[in-house]
Amino acid sequence: MPNKVLHQLEDILASRYVSRQSEILDRVTDLFVVGSGKFNEEHVDLFDHVLFKLLDNVAVAARAQLGSRLAVLPDAPPRLIKLLASDETIAVAGPVLRQSDRLDEHTLVATAQARSQEHLLAISGRKTLTEAITDVLVDRGDQAVVANTANNDGARFSEHGFSGLVTKASGDPGLAMKLWSRPDSPREVLVRLFVEASDAVRGQLASADASRKEIVELAVAQASDRLQAAARMRSADFADAKGYVEMLHATGQLHEAQLHGFAKEGSFDKVTLALALMCKLPLDVVERSFVRKQPDQLLVLAKALDLSWVTTTTLLFMQASASGSARPQLDQHLANFTQMQPRMAQSTLQSYRTQQRAAE
Repeated sequence: MPNKVLHQLEDILASRYVSRQSEILDRVTDLFVVGSGKFNEEHVDLFDHVLFKLLDNVAVAARAQLGSRLAVLPDAPPRLIKLLASDETIAVAGPVLRQSDRLDEHTLVATAQARSQEHLLAISGRKTLTEAITDVLVDRGDQAVVANTANNDGARFSEHGFSGLVTKASGDPGLAMKLWSRPDSPREVLVRLFVEASDAVRGQLASADASRKEIVELAVAQASDRLQAAARMRSADFADAKGYVEMLHATGQLHEAQLHGFAKEGSFDKVTLALALMCKLPLDVVERSFVRKQPDQLLVLAKALDLSWVTTTTLLFMQASASGSARPQLDQHLANFTQMQPRMAQSTLQSYRTQQRAAE
């Protein structure tokens, strides 16, 4: 079969229609498409040479038709495919960039670096995309390109690529959702995405996948631990408070009266240190309970320790100040505090301890 086709190729090139370049191009392409899959490398090289020469000075429509026909062939002439892929006209390059398996990474990267957003969009729709290619698509691509790349299950991203996606997703809820839903998004990427997104977008992300929300919140907490520890190391006041509160605890003198006094002083360091020791919780957890806008966890700790409402009220005012919340709604908090059963609060406190041990 190949030899017969090659004889036909010789006849076409020797025919009186050789001056009609577009027609010759079509007939040679027909021969290659019919024989595709049966040619050896030498035969493909011959077609590559002939078609490459015939492509000079033909109309856009002819080049576009050639690209569409060859893009789906696994043995398409490689040099010709690269030429078509780099064509400035997207009607010619698009089908090849989207479909041809004959394009190597280097060609795709070079095209993505040099051509239009339409070219980048075509590349972003390929079945598979390597990290080197997605790096360029994320860096150079407009909103449509980046969104299509993020939505491509066959795309793989480097650390640089994921970082670029997060930056662009911070102001794009649709892109944020695509990145959130990718199973290969590293946890640190999800953490940064969750932290940098707006409140409205965070709500959408959490609703989309509750299990991921739990993972991310844990990772955010772990990242917060490191930041909190670094902040403490720079604080002379914390060092003094730590020595004093730990001394009281070691000598059996740390009780509600001391905690209430620390709260009246407004000493964040002493109050959180005391609560952490009295509740047997890591300091990071107690500190975060004071910077949340909702005091639910703080109420649980107070009830579990059987603190009075007077002490609890003083802690609630401290919590509102630290979190930037409005004046606490004491009537509602008192109702919740009164209705809460000590045994239930102690059980919840134990679950906090268990969760923290599991996270370590």
